[in-house]
Amino acid sequence: MTWIRERLSTEFEFTGKSQRDVHWEYPLNAIREAVINVLCHRDYTSAAHSQIRRYDDRLDIWNPGSLPPPLTPEMLFGEHDSIPRNRKIAEAFFYMGLIERWGSGTTRMATELEKEGFPKPKFESASGRFQVTFFKQPALQQPSKKQELSKRQLLAVNYVNAHGSISNSEYQDIATISQRAATRELNELKLKNVLVPSGGGKRGGRGLVYRLKESQ
Repeated sequence: MTWIRERLSTEFEFTGKSQRDVHWEYPLNAIREAVINVLCHRDYTSAAHSQIRRYDDRLDIWNPGSLPPPLTPEMLFGEHDSIPRNRKIAEAFFYMGLIERWGSGTTRMATELEKEGFPKPKFESASGRFQVTFFKQPALQQPSKKQELSKRQLLAVNYVNAHGSISNSEYQDIATISQRAATRELNELKLKNVLVPSGGGKRGGRGLVYRLKESQ
């Protein structure tokens, strides 16, 4: 993790508190879970290397050893059986407190990413290899979009990126805020040219929704 911290970029936010807030390029807790999974579940009979590759828009972490049946990549987002390939290593990590409970690593990755306003991870298992990919926040991938967005507003951007649009009520649900706060923050995203309003006044429909400006 020290090696990773030295290579990831950071942004600092000054909010008036005694300490500044540090925003990492990717959530460190999610990366930590991925690295633990690499060490616990790789196929140590293989001569292939475990690898971490950093690109402009994503971070790939992979290791030799595909998912053991009957597990599939889709199952890793919910509760699933723990099938450790290297039981003694997994037990050692558990007793050291690095693993909280069996089979929770991938769900914790997804939770940490969502909490910080990042897209869901991508899990792939093929050709004797397992890979997890972390994606950057969509609103911050382009230099022109490096604006001061709150974590809640990043949730809205990621929701639009996944679903195409977001309504006021949907933003209230995912951010757990009032209608008044949702209206104010969506309007801020409009003023920052991140989202644009669309529709409105339709009976039986969603009414006014917001879409990414690039999609207009």
